[in-house]
Order: sequence, then structure tokens, then C-alpha cells
Amino acid sequence: MQVYLMYKDMLYNVSYRIIKNTQDAQDTVHDAFIKAFQNISKLESDLNLGPWLKRIVINCSLDFLRQKKKLGWLQESYELPETEEDIDTYEDITFKVEEVKKAINTLKDKYRIIIVLYLIEDYSHREIAEQLGLKESTVRNQYVRGKRLLKQQLQSKLIV
Repeated sequence: MQVYLMYKDMLYNVSYRIIKNTQDAQDTVHDAFIKAFQNISKLESDLNLGPWLKRIVINCSLDFLRQKKKLGWLQESYELPETEEDIDTYEDITFKVEEVKKAINTLKDKYRIIIVLYLIEDYSHREIAEQLGLKESTVRNQYVRGKRLLKQQLQSKLIV
């Protein structure tokens, strides 16, 4: 029970960022804990518990979306040519966390999920590609496109 209480909020937040639905994220966290407790013998060290649970809830969240057919975009594969816009430029602009979260949540799933996994959950492009069954180059391109759209959304807030 103590493990559940310690990690449930973190896991819910991870799942919600992927699924974008409160009830489904709660159900996914529940399913993740069940899987974790069934496979607790596979955990190599207590020090790895948090990251291990996080990986399980991410997998459960992606499985949930696959079952609901919300990952149909995985069949789309295209390459975007890199442009000079793709190079990050850092400006002296600060956004509130809530503004960035709202902007991320308005992105299409194919961009939002990759951005969440890469920027927030710290997955590599290779790991995301393996999780989603895509080519690594496709993940990179969708990340670049999603980041560009996110940047445009945030910049438009500055103009308004």
C-alpha cells in the first residue's frame, strides 16, 4: 500500500500526459500497478522501483491507446526535410508551465505523444521508435514537426 501511495500521483501524471483522459489514466495506473505487483520478482533492485513503474505505466498507456485505435497514425510514415528552423534558438522568453502543458495537449496525438516521451519522460528517439513500432527517422521527424507546431503555438500567445 505504501508503494501505491508513494507513486500513484507520479504515474497518473505520466499516463494522463499520454492518454489525455482522467478516467482512462486512472484505470491505466491501476492496471500498471497490477502488472508491477505480478512481476515484482523481475525487479533487480529496490532503487529502480520508480523508473520501473514509470516504464510499465507508459507501456500500459500506449497499449490502451492501441486498443482504442487512437494510434492509427502509426501507420503513417513520412520524412520531413530538415531546415534551418529545426535548429533551436534560445530567446529570453519565459512561459508558465500551465501554458506549455496546454499547448502540448492541443497537439495531434502523433506529435504530442512523441514530445511527451522525449522531452518529459526522457526517452531517446530509438526507444520511442521501438515502443511505437516506427522507424527512428520517423520519430525524429514527427518530433521536429511537433516541436515546430508547439513553438508556433507558444509564439502566437506572445503576439496576442
